[in-house]
Amino acid sequence: MVDITTELSGIKLTNPVIPASGTFGFGQEYWDLYDLDILGSISFKGTTVEERFGNELPRIAECSQGMINSVGLQNPGMDTVIKEEIPKLAKHFHKPLVANISGFSIPEYVKLAEAMSEVPEVGILEVNVSCPNVHGGGMAFGTSCENVSEVTREIKKVSKKPVYIKLSPNVTDIVSIAKAAEDAGADGLSLINTLLGMRIDIKRRQPVIHNKMGGFSGPAIFPVAVRMVYQVSKAVKVPVIGMGGISGAQDVIEMMMAGASAVEIGAANLVDPMACKKIIEDLPHVMEELNIDKLSDIIGCVE
Repeated sequence: MVDITTELSGIKLTNPVIPASGTFGFGQEYWDLYDLDILGSISFKGTTVEERFGNELPRIAECSQGMINSVGLQNPGMDTVIKEEIPKLAKHFHKPLVANISGFSIPEYVKLAEAMSEVPEVGILEVNVSCPNVHGGGMAFGTSCENVSEVTREIKKVSKKPVYIKLSPNVTDIVSIAKAAEDAGADGLSLINTLLGMRIDIKRRQPVIHNKMGGFSGPAIFPVAVRMVYQVSKAVKVPVIGMGGISGAQDVIEMMMAGASAVEIGAANLVDPMACKKIIEDLPHVMEELNIDKLSDIIGCVE
């Protein structure tokens, strides 16, 4: 019998598979399909302080090996998530959750971190630093070492839960950003967020989505994600959650060999709502084929 367990900052996971924020909502669309407790954890819908409708429609564009989205952090806001969405999800999922939080200023991040730290069901804070800093000229927090350091330090001052910084790939040197987060006290890192992409409707001669550009995800970005996870995991000592285009159990193995301690499954859930279940069920078989007895033994095994 193979061992598919892993660990993130002292939190034991029965397996490394976590649905990624933004692709699993608050679980409601999935809990009638299968037992959510088979999942390692769930990174629920990215939450902001105030309710957000999101960006103007259309905000999804299909690609041959993925999709582009510009949803714009649509969510019911922090208070509703804590008082309504998490309790509902907790009836169907009985393990520590990953709370993905997004702010447009340092005080917003701090407010979210303080509130989510008090939620018993939350095990890890996953901090999305791809939001534009409204007090810093609109540049995303995650594109600057200084901004990432500041966000991390301020959140760590108030958080009672492990803090994982979710890194943007839209930078020239992701390793320096990762090290800035670690040096500022991050307990772990999540990567990669979506790449920046665009589609054009050649009949209308207009961008497909209203915002012109959006986040590109899906199988096409998997090699980029593997490369960045490998580079970052070799440069830091904190655990890494790897994501970006994972669509099968073989991808999970590859991402963990690159250095990830756990993985998040994103766009695959939108193609097949049973994707996470199938990956978890396939994982032991793939491990047996590759003579892997214990999944945690392969983390970062590639030199």
